[in-house]
Amino acid sequence: MGLITKKNAALEQRSTQASIELAKQLGCCLIIPTYNNEKTLAKVVDGAFAYIQDILVVNDGATDSTPAILEKYTKIARIDFQKNRGKGAALQAGFARAHQLGFRYAITIDSDAQHFPEDIPVFLEAIEQSPDHILIGDRNMTQEGIPKGSSFGNKFSSFWYWMHTGIDLQDTQSGYRLYPLEPLAAFKAYTKKFEYEIEVIVRAAWLGVGVKNIPIQVHYEQEDRVSHFRPFTDFFRISVLNTVFFFIAFLYIKPRDYFRSFRKKGFKKFLKEDLIGSKDSPTKKAKSIALGVFLGISPFWGLQTVLTLTLATFLKLNRTIAFAASNVSIPPLIPFVVYGSLEVGALLMGQTNSLRISQLQDGFDVQKNLMQYVVGSFGLASILALVFGFGALLFLNFSKANKGA
Repeated sequence: MGLITKKNAALEQRSTQASIELAKQLGCCLIIPTYNNEKTLAKVVDGAFAYIQDILVVNDGATDSTPAILEKYTKIARIDFQKNRGKGAALQAGFARAHQLGFRYAITIDSDAQHFPEDIPVFLEAIEQSPDHILIGDRNMTQEGIPKGSSFGNKFSSFWYWMHTGIDLQDTQSGYRLYPLEPLAAFKAYTKKFEYEIEVIVRAAWLGVGVKNIPIQVHYEQEDRVSHFRPFTDFFRISVLNTVFFFIAFLYIKPRDYFRSFRKKGFKKFLKEDLIGSKDSPTKKAKSIALGVFLGISPFWGLQTVLTLTLATFLKLNRTIAFAASNVSIPPLIPFVVYGSLEVGALLMGQTNSLRISQLQDGFDVQKNLMQYVVGSFGLASILALVFGFGALLFLNFSKANKGA
């Protein structure tokens, strides 16, 4: 029995030493933001030292015995705030210091001891396989013992993260993470509290940084655990941030990404890969085209891209195809779209359209014909959506049949 115990201890020692060496090889440090966690801070620091030697603790203006506890650790780096600034501010200060010291990566761990230091090697091994990604610990919020409020909040956050970035994560709220430091230096954060951990992963994804989950352990049943998350105030701040990000994503980020992708591929490659080569059914592709054409022709000027991407998402259609189809009203075609709308409007309202296409190209007062234009625009949009939709369906089914043959 004694031999087995000694053997296990030797294996564990080799494992922890390997983790320490890997952290140094990767240029990775550990950042611990802390605020009034005097009962658990030492436990977290001691546990972490077995797996990583470069540790930076950010004392976020603690009013308990935190400073006295940290005095005992001469090998760690420290940042001390005189007043509490918030977790986001503490993390930003830690990232800036770590980057200044020449580290390439930083693992963050909460000081309330809900995370296991034993998972540090999991992050280190994962970043070897996915360099320059942000790795977020997945706490498996479906397991027993997870508070219902935490589970709901995580689902809420993950849904909005998917809306903002298109990346499907199981856990977006875990504070146990690994960050590549270089991308974080590329932008200035605007939040200072808990919502910073949402801001940083959204904006990093918009910059092209990969974000993924890795499984970790977690335990909530601790008498000494203290959380400073304020359910109403912090949830409200996160909700405001999500609202702002929603508009930025659909007004700028998603159109930008789709336009870049379309321009990079070219029309021929887009047809081959996204339209014909997509795994979606011909019916789904045709509906996506019909939706894009309808909204592209409809009088929603300035909102066409937002509406297209939003409706394509909720209707579970192909957003790339719908976005491309919505560009049917590109600037050179706008005079023809307006003229066609006026013609259809005159027909539907029993009027005569006296305008010529040359008048539209020279400019005209649309307010004088506003009702005629709006009615005709929806009519033309419906007609062209049906034409393009059914035309695409026939073409795609024909292509599929030829491919099968």
